[in-house]
Amino acid sequence: MTYFAKFACSLILILCSLARANADNYQPSPLNVVTSFSILADLAKELGGDNVKITNLVGANSDGHLYQPRPSDVVAVSAADLLIFNGLNFEGWMSRLIQSSGFDGAAIEASAGVRKMYHGDEVDPHAWQSLQNIKIYAKNINKALIEALPNRKADLDNRYQAFIEQVDALIARSQRSFADIPIQNRIVITNHDAFGYLGRDLKVAFIAPVGISTDEEPSAADLAALIQQIKTKNVKALFLENISNKRLLQQISAEAGVSVGGTLYSDALSEREGPASTYLKMMNYNLRTLSGALK
Repeated sequence: MTYFAKFACSLILILCSLARANADNYQPSPLNVVTSFSILADLAKELGGDNVKITNLVGANSDGHLYQPRPSDVVAVSAADLLIFNGLNFEGWMSRLIQSSGFDGAAIEASAGVRKMYHGDEVDPHAWQSLQNIKIYAKNINKALIEALPNRKADLDNRYQAFIEQVDALIARSQRSFADIPIQNRIVITNHDAFGYLGRDLKVAFIAPVGISTDEEPSAADLAALIQQIKTKNVKALFLENISNKRLLQQISAEAGVSVGGTLYSDALSEREGPASTYLKMMNYNLRTLSGALK
């Protein structure tokens, strides 16, 4: 073999090695993910990590029931690779937003497959308040991310398993903390009916003057009946919500003679510096606050 041939072979081997190294180290551009509200934004970031770039629509401490999409939301959705929304009629504005944006990418209903609860004839959309349900949310999001980023499957699966382990640990802690609270004492008053799924998991009765949507208004008769129920059942736990108007529950508190025990996080996370800046922190905070008040 001539010197030139040997040099050419060596050069080819070097180039092949560099190509393999580049392939091994190749990082795809982050997937452009749009989420409908803050809880889903946190789940998508937790499960996607650096593989995703999140644009969220309804922010911290904001009410998804009453949200009105902005022109910037139309632009964001139109550019999305993946759209994640809750479903169960929570985002009544979502279909109009998709239509006006011309979005034709992948979209998932994060709540698909949960065991639904109903408030009269309406489905209760607050399924994320169940730790058992959130494992279904995580499975749906993990599947969608892997379909969009198949070469990142190992990392995405690792993140999914780590999240599920944290959820299971929180479920175990919650069961221990509520174990010694008598069933008859597990009655809580909140602004609107957002905690039904949590109540089902923990056998806690959540009662609210407003139904599953914050755009409802209770009648005077409804309020009178609720105040009478609070007095009759000797209810001790009244809680504000981070997204709701405080005046209604403060009125109930004054008329029923029961003090407000604090704030629960229902339809949105807190700001970053708050106690509920991630989904797991939110649930941990709510569970500790509830169990402490009921004990």
